[in-house]
Amino acid sequence: MKIFTFLLILLFSWSSFSQQYQRNKYTAFSGSVVLSMEGGATLGFTDYKNRKVDYMGRGSVEYFFPSFTKSSFGIRAMAGGGYIRGEDPNLTPNTFSTSLLFAGGGLIYALSLTKVVTPYLFAGAAYTWFDPRGENDVKLPNNSAVVYKKKELNYLGEVGVRFLATDNLSFNLVGGVQLSNHDYLDDVAIGTNKDLFFSVLAGASFSFFITRDSDGDGVDDSEDLCGDTPPHIKVDDFGCPIDSDKDGIPDYLDKCPNTPKDVLVNNDGCPLDSDGDGIADYLDLCSNTPQGTPVDKSGCPLDHDGDGVPDFKDKCSNTPAKVEVDENGCPLDSDKDGVPDYLDNCPGTAAGTKVNDKGCPVKEEVKEYSLSAGANFAFGSSSLLPSAYPELDKLVEVMKQNPFSRWRIEGHTDNIGSKKGNLKISRERAESVLNYFISKGLVRNRFEVFGMGMDYPIADNSTEAGRAKNRRVVIIRIN
Repeated sequence: MKIFTFLLILLFSWSSFSQQYQRNKYTAFSGSVVLSMEGGATLGFTDYKNRKVDYMGRGSVEYFFPSFTKSSFGIRAMAGGGYIRGEDPNLTPNTFSTSLLFAGGGLIYALSLTKVVTPYLFAGAAYTWFDPRGENDVKLPNNSAVVYKKKELNYLGEVGVRFLATDNLSFNLVGGVQLSNHDYLDDVAIGTNKDLFFSVLAGASFSFFITRDSDGDGVDDSEDLCGDTPPHIKVDDFGCPIDSDKDGIPDYLDKCPNTPKDVLVNNDGCPLDSDGDGIADYLDLCSNTPQGTPVDKSGCPLDHDGDGVPDFKDKCSNTPAKVEVDENGCPLDSDKDGVPDYLDNCPGTAAGTKVNDKGCPVKEEVKEYSLSAGANFAFGSSSLLPSAYPELDKLVEVMKQNPFSRWRIEGHTDNIGSKKGNLKISRERAESVLNYFISKGLVRNRFEVFGMGMDYPIADNSTEAGRAKNRRVVIIRIN
């Protein structure tokens, strides 16, 4: 029983492995009926210690189920007969010879290693009739006394290999074991071990109905180069699915069935589109377009303004036609004044120069003026000196040219003297400037006047030069 169980486990394990990993177009015996005749030697393992070789013969018929792998499963029916014998000087009688007749069946598993060599495993059972006798063909004592029934169920295990001479004919070598369910094959029952015998056989097998079309495509397996074609697929003379455009993808899988000759395709049979822009590589004049970039029918990025810089790089996408641009698609501005060359009427403007919309320099409007108190007021006084008039007159002209402008007049001092005194004189000097503006016809409500005193120095009060800068009147345009 242990040997029988081992053989069953080995058979099914081998089957699982082969069906999962050993796919092949060619499978010997698949879908066929096999008749076999075999004969050879037996060697009994019984209670008689000296084992003797005898012989047996058998015939069998097998059917192998259709298979799409190197593996084939089948069922076997078999019948045969033979002898086992042995000697033992310690037993009476000293020799025995048992005739055997058996009929049974089981499962067979074959694995096509090549088109010629096919090993197999068999496991099954047989109903066995046996008749133990001694010298001169005399029934042995227990046999004669009908101590046991001379028929029983035996268990069978077998390993063999078939060598195919043709598609139909094979020659076989077989090694097997037959296990008794009791212990009377030798007429005696001694100990706990049950009788069994081994056999080594040779013979031949003939297969019927071996013409097969496993995948049902109309091409016999022996000529089918594509033995796993799915059902209802149109195939060529070699059993392979039709590939009309010869791109390596059969028509039933080809989503682009009219691909031009020699064009590389993907697994769906469609021309490769390496940059994913929707234009196949063989038509794409710009094959490295960044992903997601809109392209034209040639696969090149769109350039709506035609300046040679594609839209996805163009920072100035509406440049007029024929205007020279930089790498960002923006019109050239050689003098960097903010006005592109094609609009610049003054192309050589110095760096930093303020220009108008035509690129020409403009006089920058002054927003803040400062009068030095030392040069424009009497010492310690808020009275304007005549030296202040020319600068103030220029400022009056600016104010008259901008009649809606408003201004702030601030007086500042150094830190010499008291804070209160400095605050007073800074206010008075600011009002002296205001009065001069009013004397020139300017309206009072255009001005704000503040005395800031010594709180907002612009230089170091510890030096005379610094204090001179801090004594000042500042006129600031506020709108």
